Amino acid sequence: MVALGALSLGIAGTATVWAQSRVTENALPLLAAKKAHKLLISQPVPEYPAVARINYIQGLVRLLATVNLSGDVTEAHVVKGHPFLAASALKAVQHWLFRPAKLRPGPPEFQTYVDVHFSLRSRKVTEVPSEPERDLSRQVRPPEIVESGLDRNTASVIRMRVLVSPEGRALDSQPLDEIDRRVEGARRTVATWNFRPARWGAMPVPWYLEVEVPLPDWPEVQRAAGSAGH
Repeated sequence: MVALGALSLGIAGTATVWAQSRVTENALPLLAAKKAHKLLISQPVPEYPAVARINYIQGLVRLLATVNLSGDVTEAHVVKGHPFLAASALKAVQHWLFRPAKLRPGPPEFQTYVDVHFSLRSRKVTEVPSEPERDLSRQVRPPEIVESGLDRNTASVIRMRVLVSPEGRALDSQPLDEIDRRVEGARRTVATWNFRPARWGAMPVPWYLEVEVPLPDWPEVQRAAGSAGH
């Protein structure tokens, strides 16, 4: 476990990070905690969002990070975590820098699961609500799709969970069902959409939205491609 240090934001917070072992969606090598830690050169600490602290939101954010030949994080996707905290963790992890990995056999690119833990420390514990996330969700007006520019009369769709930014753009998207070869195409599609952001009162906030992303029917596309090749 690698300590990222305390956050001095009025209410103290801590963040910790470690890697987990499992198969990743791009089949790149997955580094365990000790190996990934040894390669870290720079790891900006996520900011504890003020709107999260005000609403007593804390907990774990899990990300999947992809690191390239130069040690830069080229992709980071939210696996789980409250949207307020996930947006902050995502922003920070995208700026982490690693030394290039030396992996044999296989490419030097790698992936690692990262856990960022946001923890509130209050002197008046009795004032903390028992279910702050549920209380907050009742006050948030969720985001909506404003414009996608797609023909939805297609037989093939992927269900995605989109993290919509306060500016109405897709910060991240993850498949809700089993990962398949169409995920990257769906992510590129969602990245072009415009959203009406979620609001907490008058304030736009990051929030999740479940959507169906229409895509061309893959079997038909593959048959057409095969016919063109003969």
